[in-house]
Parts: sequence; C-alpha cells; structure tokens
Amino acid sequence: MTHNMKLHLQPFEMIKNGDKIYELRLYDEKRRQINLYDTIVFTNKNGEELKVKVIGLHKFSSFKELYQALPLEKCGYLKEELATASYTDMLEYYSISEQEKYGVLAIEISLI
Repeated sequence: MTHNMKLHLQPFEMIKNGDKIYELRLYDEKRRQINLYDTIVFTNKNGEELKVKVIGLHKFSSFKELYQALPLEKCGYLKEELATASYTDMLEYYSISEQEKYGVLAIEISLI
C-alpha cells in the first residue's frame, strides 16, 4: 500500500540525505493503516516527492517515551540541536490530549 504525507523542507532533505530514518507521527486512524514494507511518498512544500519503504513501526504512549528510546539524531534533529532537543518540541504538531488518545509512532524508513 502507498501512503502520502507532507513534510517541511528540513526533514525532507534529511531523509533524502539518509540522516533521518524515523518519521514521527501521531498514531491516529491514518497512521494505523501503515504496515511494514508499505511505501510512503513524502511531498515537500515545493512539490518535490521522495519515496521510502517502511522497515519498522515503533509505537509509544507519548513523545516523551519515544524520545527516551530512539536516537534523536535519526529522528530529524541536527547535531547542534541535540543538547536542547525535547519531546515538548512535538507539541507544535500534536497536543498532549491527542498523544494520550492515540499514542505516537516512529515510522522507520529506508529510501527506495
């Protein structure tokens, strides 16, 4: 199955360069449809597309738990951002109540 997702320019480039291997999302109804070996087509705001294969699905109850378990440099942080990286950064995208309702997902990906 193929899924379509939008990405900001920086994480898009990090995936393209092989620096980012985990895409972090809410584990909502849309993401519950994702299975191992599915394809995801990421599109950035310039309309550029990038195809990846899902090679792992890592489910957590919150981003706090996820941030404790996974290497943040592979989740989209630059090396100079690691010292100040915090699970609260994800509140820009997903509220605590959404995290409590659905849980969160780190989609492990590989470029096709």
